[in-house]
Amino acid sequence: MRKSKGYSKASASLLALLFAAGLLIGGLVSFYINFQEINSLSAEVAALQSQVSALQGGQNVTYQNITVYQNPTALAEIYSSVRDSVVLVQGTTGSETVQGSGFVYNFSNRIVLITNYHVVYDTTDLSVTFSNGNGYAATVLGTDPYADLAVLSVDAAAGEFKPVEIVSSSTLRVGEPVIAIGNPYGLVGSLTTGVVSALGRTITEEEEYAGGFAIANIIQTSAPINPGNSGGPLLNVVGKVVGITTAIVSDSQGLGFAIPSNTILREISALITTGTYSGHSYLGVPGHDMSYDIAQEIGASVTYGWRIATVTTGGPSDGRLQVNDIIIAMNGTLIKNNDDLASYLEEKTLPTEHLVLTVVRDSSIVDVDVVLGTRPPPPT
Repeated sequence: MRKSKGYSKASASLLALLFAAGLLIGGLVSFYINFQEINSLSAEVAALQSQVSALQGGQNVTYQNITVYQNPTALAEIYSSVRDSVVLVQGTTGSETVQGSGFVYNFSNRIVLITNYHVVYDTTDLSVTFSNGNGYAATVLGTDPYADLAVLSVDAAAGEFKPVEIVSSSTLRVGEPVIAIGNPYGLVGSLTTGVVSALGRTITEEEEYAGGFAIANIIQTSAPINPGNSGGPLLNVVGKVVGITTAIVSDSQGLGFAIPSNTILREISALITTGTYSGHSYLGVPGHDMSYDIAQEIGASVTYGWRIATVTTGGPSDGRLQVNDIIIAMNGTLIKNNDDLASYLEEKTLPTEHLVLTVVRDSSIVDVDVVLGTRPPPPT
């Protein structure tokens, strides 16, 4: 019995040893198989990564070599569709003949011509000439020196008028292509192209008819503009009017300005029906732009904004704002300089409206409520 029992223990130990060995061998076999599968998968992943890299490399080359081909006849088609809408505007001032450009517009089924105020200012014997050479006497319906706009009426045959479409300038972005058509130096029907190079500029017209007030929210463009272009349309890439060319900087290279179409659309009704426009808000705070140097000089806490030099007596800001106040926001909109201030007043406000000004006064920031006035009438 003992022998039999010893034999059973030995058998059990042998079986346990064999079982352990089997587990070890099985583990080794399993590890080997898994290792082979992992190597195989790694190879497949490496191959896929290589293919993806090749594809990415191919895409990069493609992107670098993409060329955008515009319709080579697009400008010719735009010119063809608009040239008959652009007119030559001529008048006499003293012993001199002045000329500019204009374009035909249909406002509520009334045909008018739009041009710059400075083109028709102080002129007599005013006339317009269409692209076909036919000329007619013109009458001024309305003017706004503060926006350099004038609207004319011409008694011509209905077939002469080819109105253009005016669209909103709100969606314009810096870098977008624009087209100017006008009569530079009397060269009738000339086309130039460029881009919108800046938005929200201000320019100051002649003291004699604009009283030194700035024209706000101006489009700056690289499209070449020369004397005689004034009053012509500034077009987008589909031939719609987004502005009216108005000024150049003397001795500049590729720097012109245009009144935005939003100003035209805002004023056209009043100019036709009343002959003037009285919607220019007035704050009455002459001053200058802030800068880092000025901030260091006066110990100001901001390097931007509009620093007030004087407060016009009896104006809307009299008793509300102070000399050396720095305007840094209007109704919560950041004001960095006079371009921002003038453009916000022109585009976003009307006379008699309340305006909340955020100003830096001494070492404090305060909000001041001002009721806007109306600009004084322009010089006559």
